[in-house]
Amino acid sequence: MRHRPRGDSRGILDPGRMLREVRFRRHLPVESLRPWVEHYWLIDWALSTPFEQRIVPHPAVNVVFRRDGDGPEFGEVAGVGRDLFRITLTGTGRVCGVQFRPGGFHAFWRRPVTELTGRRVPLPAGRLAGPDFAVCAATDDERCHALDTLLTGWDPEPDPTAEEAVRLAEAIRTDRATLRVDDFAARHDLPVRRLQRLFLEYVGVGPKWVIRRYRLQEAVEQAAGGPLNWADLAADLGYSDQAHLVRDFTAVAGVSPAAYARSVR
Repeated sequence: MRHRPRGDSRGILDPGRMLREVRFRRHLPVESLRPWVEHYWLIDWALSTPFEQRIVPHPAVNVVFRRDGDGPEFGEVAGVGRDLFRITLTGTGRVCGVQFRPGGFHAFWRRPVTELTGRRVPLPAGRLAGPDFAVCAATDDERCHALDTLLTGWDPEPDPTAEEAVRLAEAIRTDRATLRVDDFAARHDLPVRRLQRLFLEYVGVGPKWVIRRYRLQEAVEQAAGGPLNWADLAADLGYSDQAHLVRDFTAVAGVSPAAYARSVR
């Protein structure tokens, strides 16, 4: 288990600009929540002009609290997003988010996570710690403590099947050799259909989608890092050819790989 939150910028389009425009940081939850929760992410901003941020979503559920200026705080559950996420920030504000591990939200939701896929729904009032519960108007330590208290109060239930889903999704993320569902299922001694049902129930999307999304996020990250041989990268990431990678990249990121690489340099 990691003792520090992830330090990569995977999924964030033009992370350099984001870090210039807003204050972004990650924190780990209390130890007891780490089997299910990847990290907390906090953003504060004070902008003179509007700023649009684009994200290629992870196969993960997020619980998000947001406060704009002196307005009220609101919370929502964001299911796995299939499409590019865009948000425009203006003025001042704060966001406090919980990124769950793929498969981890099921212990809190206790229903098929696929019902949230592609949706953002208001956080049910019964899921809050009380009528005056707030996260955003505090220091980092106080925000994290409030999120720890909230999630612990949901009484997540240990579930060996959820643990299996989390472990398998993590294996896809960390093993670049994972390119095909049938090969991955065989390597883990699982029937393909059971693997598909497991991911839909606990992660919210199928294993093929998870594989493709993680490999595409690698392409986005590498495109920002310097000149690339796109044909070689396409082969490394399991695409049939360079054109296939370009189509996928453009469909999800909104620009071609070459155009994105030029824009971040």
